[in-house]
Amino acid sequence: MNDFRRNATIAAGARGAVIDEGLRRYMLGVYNYMALAVAVTGLVSFAVASNPAIVAAIASGPLLWVVFFAVLGIGLFAPRVIFSGSKTAAQGLFWLYAVAWGVLIAPMLYAFRIAGAEIDIYRAFFITAAVFGSLSLFGYTTKRDLSGMSGFLVMATVGLLIAIIGNAIFFHSTMASLVTSCLVVLVFSGVTAWETQMVKSMYVEGGAMNERASIFGAFALYGAFVTLFVHILNILGIMRR
Repeated sequence: MNDFRRNATIAAGARGAVIDEGLRRYMLGVYNYMALAVAVTGLVSFAVASNPAIVAAIASGPLLWVVFFAVLGIGLFAPRVIFSGSKTAAQGLFWLYAVAWGVLIAPMLYAFRIAGAEIDIYRAFFITAAVFGSLSLFGYTTKRDLSGMSGFLVMATVGLLIAIIGNAIFFHSTMASLVTSCLVVLVFSGVTAWETQMVKSMYVEGGAMNERASIFGAFALYGAFVTLFVHILNILGIMRR
């Protein structure tokens, strides 16, 4: 009987080690996908921002809103495509999301370059990396169940989105922009931790499902990272005035 228990314990430990190693590879895949998407967004943003004619076409016409709602639409419908569509469609939508974000951010980067404030772009990136990294690590390591935050975070995100659109169309208030950006940073810090834990918990099946889950996880965390970057950069820009 003792030998049986010993063997069972050894087998359970070995299985746990296999799961841990698999989880590490899975999360590494998520972060690799995300980092590549951030790189694509950066390249697209700087390429577009280096052409004043393209920036003017985006910023001064309806194209900006077209790109904005394209980003929003992809963000809403991508999970369904990732888990129910083909892998090719999932990959294509993921990279389209990264490119669309790059186009959307480009006029903002152009404005900072024209103002001679390029250093703020790099400062915002490193602040974002530090905030995102620390909150994602917390979400990965904490034993506390963060799923209870999801309802509040979703409602807060919707409310902030409405406030941002309303201010952009009707009020054009710098103070309102500063306040909403500060709130976005706070909310998406929580989103980062919650989504990281959610992505980790999705590691329940092998094979194709985990591959799709890693794409979805990268999609979710990438969106949080870029949103943090945009609003941290906005805060730095307003504080510079």
